[in-house]
Amino acid sequence: MTDTPIRLLLADDHPVVRAGLRAVLETEPGMTVVAEATTAEDAIARAAQGDIDVVLMDLQFGKGMNGAQATAAITARAGAPRVLIVTTYDTDADTLPAIEAGATGYLLKDVPPEDLAVAVRTAATGRTTLAPAVADRLINRLRTPGTAVTRRESEVLALVAEGLSNQAIGARLHLTEGTVKSHLARIYAKLGVDSRTAAVATATELGLIRRQ
Repeated sequence: MTDTPIRLLLADDHPVVRAGLRAVLETEPGMTVVAEATTAEDAIARAAQGDIDVVLMDLQFGKGMNGAQATAAITARAGAPRVLIVTTYDTDADTLPAIEAGATGYLLKDVPPEDLAVAVRTAATGRTTLAPAVADRLINRLRTPGTAVTRRESEVLALVAEGLSNQAIGARLHLTEGTVKSHLARIYAKLGVDSRTAAVATATELGLIRRQ
């Protein structure tokens, strides 16, 4: 057992959130907040300095890179710190990219303080902590892989929900219009629907995309 504290980087663009995280974690024995970052780019640069053990990462930073992209950049380095996502977003469209990017854990911002502290300690050892809602959906995806919506299909669904046409979706995702139609056909089959409106409603209800 070591007396060395777990060194933390808080990456969130909301000062109130950072202050709240700091207030909780700095009262915990064996933890110290070394730095804060207000953008994903700042988080990447700060994490690379070598004095961070766990990054608490939000997913959305307004302009610039998002938290999943920052997570991928941070975890790609040798000897990288662990990344624990702490966010308000729990849809597949949010959780899957973050986990695929190398996040060690995924929590929602309504997590009780004691659970947050446990998750940080767990992440520091390289083990995973997932919010119950996130864990349940990941398990369901594994149990029913034939009905699971892929990351790309989630992206298409989210743009359909914004009201974009197939052509506009293709332009946004750098896909041909035909490829977008193919994705939509698979989405309809998986969700058991036959229209864009029904697909959006069902996907929202299932937590596949965010509520607009």
